[in-house]
Amino acid sequence: MSDILSIGASGVRAFQTALTTTSDNIANASSAGYSRRTTNLAEVSAVSGRSARALSGNGVAVRSIGRQSDELRTADVRAAGADLARTEGSVAVLGQIESALTGNRLSSQLTSFFNAANTIAANPTATAPRAAFLEQATAVAIAFAGTGRALDQVNVNIDATADDAVARLQTLGTALAKVNYGLGGSAPGSSSQAQLLDQRDQLLEQLSALSDIGVTTDAAGRATVKLGGSTGPLFVDGQNISQVTYLRAPTGAVSFAVYRNQTSSSFTPNGGALAGIVDGAQRVASALQTIDQIATDFVAAVNTVQGQGRTLDGNPGAPLFAPAAVPTEFTLSLADPRGVAAAAVGGGPRDNSNLQALAAVRLSADFEGKVVATAADNAAALAARRTISTAQTTIRDGAVVARDAVSGVNLDNEAVDLLRFQQAYQASSRVIQVARETLQTILDIR
Repeated sequence: MSDILSIGASGVRAFQTALTTTSDNIANASSAGYSRRTTNLAEVSAVSGRSARALSGNGVAVRSIGRQSDELRTADVRAAGADLARTEGSVAVLGQIESALTGNRLSSQLTSFFNAANTIAANPTATAPRAAFLEQATAVAIAFAGTGRALDQVNVNIDATADDAVARLQTLGTALAKVNYGLGGSAPGSSSQAQLLDQRDQLLEQLSALSDIGVTTDAAGRATVKLGGSTGPLFVDGQNISQVTYLRAPTGAVSFAVYRNQTSSSFTPNGGALAGIVDGAQRVASALQTIDQIATDFVAAVNTVQGQGRTLDGNPGAPLFAPAAVPTEFTLSLADPRGVAAAAVGGGPRDNSNLQALAAVRLSADFEGKVVATAADNAAALAARRTISTAQTTIRDGAVVARDAVSGVNLDNEAVDLLRFQQAYQASSRVIQVARETLQTILDIR
């Protein structure tokens, strides 16, 4: 009777655990990062010591709590997420650059400036067109300054984003080191190990959204992480974590490094938000360089033409603009409308020959066209990145579906298991009841 009782009791314990595991699966069907668990059962058998004669079985026992996962599919999700995060980061910066290049209507202001010069040419002795020309010159200076400052603000935003990303990287790395510590002390095949492995994979996925990572795991499931891919510097090793730094060079280029054991190792992220930051910083630096050069050339060309002509009073033309240390921060230096040098040398007050030289500079230098081309190039790059982002979103979503096909919870299957384990639990309870009733019958025999 004791054998029957123990067999029934083992069944009750085992199927109670199976029911608990199935209930956890159902409760966490929508929980992010949760991997389906299974209860692995095994027969409890006994063998006599001397004769090696097999005895009847001793029931069932829980051998382990299994975790349904596929490391390759999980790695695919991380890789696809890193690619998408890089593109999304580039899209965000390119969108800010587009606003900076178009928000101050620089090309339109340049066009209005040259058109105002043509208005003077129609009536060189009139004061009103000359005053309007100076007003438009001021508007051009303001537009250049606004465009330069807007691009500088994009750099400020990039720096803030990078600082936040590095801080987030450190937080996730610290959390992963703690999970590694927990995995080192958890029993293999236990529910606690399965929970820690879920947390590990979630942290690795979040890390890959910041930078492409190289991941290796040991027998206990502890993760070793390198930044910038499998050949990059070590970031997390067991319970040890390195420090990540972000720097911006005077040229505008940005870089990242890992500081560990008093040694600094630079790395170039090829995926994740950090790679998007690198791409964006290069784009901003290129746009700033182009706008600065356009501003420098514009000021030099206009001042040269102005210096070659004569004012309404017959004097040599003074510079129209005052250059600055920052090329886009030039200002209007001519205050008197009569000082606009519309005439050529010896041309007289009604001569407009020097303004024709300004029109020639407009055509040869094509300041307006260069501004438009810079904005158009950025717009084309932005459109291309958005197209790539759409494709990468589909790829990432497909990788998630493939992973979840293995590790996700199917409520229909769980409902079947719930009924099956419930029936097995009830049957084991019935075995205990029969053993008790049989024993009581034997005891009642007189």
